[in-house]
Amino acid sequence: MTTWTDRAGDSSRIVFGCLQFLRFGWLEVLSSLFPGLVFAGLAISKYVDLPIARYDALLIYCLVLTLLFWAVRLETWREVAVIFGFHLVGLGLELFKVHIGSWQYPGDAVTKFAGVPLFAGFMYAAVGSYICQAWRRFDLRVSNYRPVPTTVFAVGIYANFFTHHWIPDLRIPIAIGLLVVLRRTWVFFTVGVRRYRMPLALSFALIGFFLWIAENFGTFLDAWNYPDQVSVWQIVHPAKFGAWSLLVSMSFVLVASVKSLEGRLYHRGGHATVEISPQHDGANQPAE
Repeated sequence: MTTWTDRAGDSSRIVFGCLQFLRFGWLEVLSSLFPGLVFAGLAISKYVDLPIARYDALLIYCLVLTLLFWAVRLETWREVAVIFGFHLVGLGLELFKVHIGSWQYPGDAVTKFAGVPLFAGFMYAAVGSYICQAWRRFDLRVSNYRPVPTTVFAVGIYANFFTHHWIPDLRIPIAIGLLVVLRRTWVFFTVGVRRYRMPLALSFALIGFFLWIAENFGTFLDAWNYPDQVSVWQIVHPAKFGAWSLLVSMSFVLVASVKSLEGRLYHRGGHATVEISPQHDGANQPAE
């Protein structure tokens, strides 16, 4: 027979769960500050007349945002460096994909090279910024992470975006290989006073899904277009969700390399604890 105490306990657990969900959502919003501001710039530049070309203005805007995040200590110089590295990785992919006609950037700009505006790399850098911010705010750690094979598969995923135009598309076998490597890898994170964990591969899929949603907003704002969106906008093909999920692995590997140097990569032990981790008290402060 259910007692009043049991019902009160169930109610308190439901309330606590709802509060945890709200805390989690708020931390996600804070972690997405840079990507959110980038998309705010896309929206404003779409509907406001600017004295210079849109892509030139967006490049200046993103550079200022990066310097501002570093100046106010939202990101360390190491994190800025790895974010810049992902900017270059993304820009290389953009130059190739635009060249072969996978998508296009409408409009002219002084800072447009081979059909690609230099600001485009910041769309990829925003992913790196999100991971850096989430690492700090959620006090992220990983267990059973194998950096060498994970890096090999991440590089293979990146290379396949180029090579599948000439040789068979290997993304499925590469993805399976990555899943095998990550099968025992967990990411631990803190929300409030509780410590949780999830499979690292699942986190890649979740991030990839939201990146696919973001890509729909980006194309709707006419920042770039796929061939089937030139005459009239339509939803980006769901297959891009999988592509983004795979590409997140490259961003994670770059950020993890920095966190390894900072001593903030590995979780000790195999289970999530219910106590707040010692590092979390200073989790919102970047390391020197």
